[in-house]
Amino acid sequence: MSDVVEEPEAGDEAPPLPVLTEPAEGVPDVITRESELDECAAAITEGFGPVALDAERASGHRYGQNAYLVQVRREGAGTWLIDPVTLPDLTPLDRAIGTGEWILHAATQDLACLADVGLRPRQIFDTELAARLLGLPRVGLAAVIEHYLGISLAKEHSAVDWSTRPLPEPWLRYAALDVEVLTEVRNLMGIDLATQGKSEWARQEFEALLDWRPAVKEDPWRRTSGLHKIRQPRVLATVRELWYERDRIARARDTSPGRVIPDTSLVDIALAAPSSPADLPRGHRAIQRSQRAWLDAVARAKALPDDDLPPASVRSDGPPPQRSWANRDPLAAERLTDTRERLGAFAQEHTIPIENVCSPDPLRRVIWTPPTEIAPEAFADALAAHGVRPWQREIVAPMIAEAFAAHPDG
Repeated sequence: MSDVVEEPEAGDEAPPLPVLTEPAEGVPDVITRESELDECAAAITEGFGPVALDAERASGHRYGQNAYLVQVRREGAGTWLIDPVTLPDLTPLDRAIGTGEWILHAATQDLACLADVGLRPRQIFDTELAARLLGLPRVGLAAVIEHYLGISLAKEHSAVDWSTRPLPEPWLRYAALDVEVLTEVRNLMGIDLATQGKSEWARQEFEALLDWRPAVKEDPWRRTSGLHKIRQPRVLATVRELWYERDRIARARDTSPGRVIPDTSLVDIALAAPSSPADLPRGHRAIQRSQRAWLDAVARAKALPDDDLPPASVRSDGPPPQRSWANRDPLAAERLTDTRERLGAFAQEHTIPIENVCSPDPLRRVIWTPPTEIAPEAFADALAAHGVRPWQREIVAPMIAEAFAAHPDG
């Protein structure tokens, strides 16, 4: 195992956990040449068992979610650190892994950026998702390692700018340790999943990850912090123009949009509706630095015809907000409450978060707009149309049917 340092006890407090400080084979050099990538691929091919992977991005520092370091480890092959900036095509590694199982923690955070460099899984074991299914109180990587191995994993470099070159040695040590014990943890979690009768649940959840893609955000500007203060269509249009202007600047600079100018300043500019530099709000230097860009964006919004102004809100294709159900359809509200109580009892009995048994959105949709036939099979089909897994449908569909039986029409 990797080097573990026993920290000294402090007074009468419980002794701190041993800290994982050093990879077993030391910190590997970062691969930057194709010949080294071929060597890595050959080693992974000769290794055995599942493959632990991780990726480090520069969220909050760079534009987008590109990978700036890829870590891979396999028993018999050791740990490899790869620079995907100088090696943007990692298909040799992908071929080496083949149909082997990937071990990831919080897979949806890394799958997209790994796919961008040619890495696509055929099997997945997600240790964060497994932790949720197992009902662990904390599901971060450090907490999961602590739970299973009784050692502490330092996370002090999690938010650094991974686009930095060269990467400092302490950061590389941190990155290597992220995959150091994933295989051991995965094996112990597999035992617990089997013991709790949740192996099939996990299999279906992991299989669904193979088809996961990031959701395409419609009208992403509507997520601007502070937008709730604004109801006037013309001011909303101004925020929209400012948001896209900031995005263009961030892309050109390859930096996070929030580092160009914060949301609060966008809203302040929109409310001020400036026509000249003197009209721009004060308080953030980015307003002055790119004042021509902001004024042009405001001018575009002012010039829009009324028909092109955005509505204050966008109608959802789903049911109304749950808080209005009691007034709009009291029977549906009773059925939803009944079903959630049944789900809550099941979740507590099986030590699993209720949202992992069934997400709130498909549950609300099916109860608000039920199938014609009020039967478990019909409810199962309706849930399936919203992406609910077979194991979840088997549990939830009878609960919905029972709730409808307990609260019939008329």
